[in-house]
Amino acid sequence: MSDAVPPSESATFNDPTPGERKGLSRAVRPRDAATLILHRAGPGGVELLMGRRHEGHRFMPGQWVFPGGRLDRGDLHAPATPLSPAVAAALGRAAPPRRAHGLGVAAVRETFEETGLMIGAADPRAPRLAGGPLDAFGAAGLVPALDVLEFVARAVTPPYRPMRFNARFFLAPAEAALGEARPSPELTEVAWVPLADARRLDLPRITGVVLGVIEQRLSGADRRIPAFSYRHGRRIVDYDG
Repeated sequence: MSDAVPPSESATFNDPTPGERKGLSRAVRPRDAATLILHRAGPGGVELLMGRRHEGHRFMPGQWVFPGGRLDRGDLHAPATPLSPAVAAALGRAAPPRRAHGLGVAAVRETFEETGLMIGAADPRAPRLAGGPLDAFGAAGLVPALDVLEFVARAVTPPYRPMRFNARFFLAPAEAALGEARPSPELTEVAWVPLADARRLDLPRITGVVLGVIEQRLSGADRRIPAFSYRHGRRIVDYDG
């Protein structure tokens, strides 16, 4: 199922500018990436963990985002608890099983690297993580806990941008995370932001779109998994589930 993006949503995507097209004879192939959105109940309603990207980044410098990053080869084989059957099936619409597993691991790994929070479960396979990006998990006797992840959205960066990603957005409750959130070289500020206030931040446009998806999902109004892309000159919304 796919739909053209309605006019009310047309501002959530950017057409490539002449400057972005310059020197690019064809669209850059998007790289797989994963993002994790942690949520909790706050005094004024739902709060989301967000961070401000370093000003020196090439991609979305200085903007507020959810923790996340690209899929690494090691994520494909890292021991972890399994994705829920529903999430595995939805991810499987656009990724084979090993890659779906890796995307879940990438979301957990990037969240740890950028905020210090661990989403893990005790597991005898934890020592296998020693010496790698998830070494701290292994030292704590943990592996990434993928069973707590909900798959809520997917977005492909528009064509002719110099950096493109096929990003999967996951959602998890804050109580699944161990530790205290802190800044990092990637995210120079980290904060729990009320969902009602998040749109006032300097956001990438797709982050604003995903905020709407989260609001609908948490309220129970719409549990579909939209996939945002740009096809044949048209802005398109498909559904991965």
